[in-house]
Amino acid sequence: MKRLILALVVQVSISGYALGSELVYKPINPSFGGNPLNGNFLLGKAQGQNKHKAPQSTKSFEEKVANAIERATISDIVRKYKESVLGESAAVNPPEDSTFISGDYQIDILSSNSDTITIEIIDLLTEKVTIIEIPKFG
Repeated sequence: MKRLILALVVQVSISGYALGSELVYKPINPSFGGNPLNGNFLLGKAQGQNKHKAPQSTKSFEEKVANAIERATISDIVRKYKESVLGESAAVNPPEDSTFISGDYQIDILSSNSDTITIEIIDLLTEKVTIIEIPKFG
C-alpha cells in the first residue's frame, strides 16, 4: 500500500512538469515589436557601453564669439537680401548689388540681371571663386 501511494505521489509530481505550454518568442527591443517602454532602458544601456567620445572643441572663447558673430552677420545678410529680392517690395524697389567681407571670404551679390540673382563667393586666401545663381520667380 505504501508503494502504491509513493508511486502515485511520484507520478502526480512528475506529470506536473509534463504539462508545459509552447514557447513563444517575445522581442525586447521596441524596434522589433517589443514593449515601447523598454526603449529608454535599452538606450541607456547602449550609451553606458559606448567607449567612443565626441572630440572636444579646442577653440578659444574669442574664436567662438567671432564665429557666432560671423554666422549671425551672414544670416542677417541673407534674410535682408531675401526680403529685398523675393519680398513684396522687390518689384517696386529693385535691390542693389552688394559686397560683403566675412573673414577670409568676399561675398558679392549681383542682382542686375532681372532673371537671376548671382552670388559670387571669393576665397581671399586662394582666390577661388564660387558662383551661385538663383532664379527669380514672380
